[in-house]
Amino acid sequence: MKSEQFQVHIAVEDHHWWFLGRRRILLDIVAALLPPSADHLVIDVGCGTGANAAAFARHYRCVGIDISAEAIEAAKMRFPDVDFICGAAPEALGELAGRADLFVVSDVIEHIEDELSFVSDLVIAMKPGAFLVITVPADPELWTQHDESFGHFRRYLPDTLREVWSGLPVAELGVAAFNTRLYGAIKAVRYLNRRLRRTSGAAGTDFAMPPAPVNLALEKLLGGESGRLVEGVKSGKWRRPNQGVSLLAVLQRKDGVATRKSRANRQHVTS
Repeated sequence: MKSEQFQVHIAVEDHHWWFLGRRRILLDIVAALLPPSADHLVIDVGCGTGANAAAFARHYRCVGIDISAEAIEAAKMRFPDVDFICGAAPEALGELAGRADLFVVSDVIEHIEDELSFVSDLVIAMKPGAFLVITVPADPELWTQHDESFGHFRRYLPDTLREVWSGLPVAELGVAAFNTRLYGAIKAVRYLNRRLRRTSGAAGTDFAMPPAPVNLALEKLLGGESGRLVEGVKSGKWRRPNQGVSLLAVLQRKDGVATRKSRANRQHVTS
């Protein structure tokens, strides 16, 4: 993420409906997988400026990690009681990687050219039984300047997301779309933006603060999808709307040897 987009991100992260609604979904999903306790370690990989990690830290021991020194500096200033590490996961986590009960990787892997390598390295480092929660932007038809400004390499469909962990020793607990209620409106806006060669917000992004009542209504629409997703975690029966702006995947590390994958050359390294 370039500095200009970083500044937009930090300006809206605490108040914009998208961040608030997604945070509610993540908190509820993690709570359904892992009972809140200071004895449980949650690692927020690609934590950015720290708001999600700070929310997790109210219920768990949480460590946020990001490769951006600018992001980690901002996170430490905003949330001095939360542990943050500047570096690449899992290497910079050291022994914490093997002790974590759950990893959150929220809207991260679309920024990584070889995300297969990244995810397989995480799985290699995870202990059996640990959970991995991934969110990504969905539907290549929604691709706009917003994605390019944020340095995305791709948007995912369920099948292309599953390719990321194919062959790794993980159990797929579910893959489901979210931000489904607003999908039609967002698709229409993005189609218009592509035609007009513009974005809806600052710095080539679609992030702009709507009026407070509209922001609250949109937050409730998005966050209200949490119940369906939590039900899927608890029952193992995921109701999957066909179309959503984002995808959620919940995985659990199994016993067995993990093999490092690479998108570039498909080389495999066993660990």
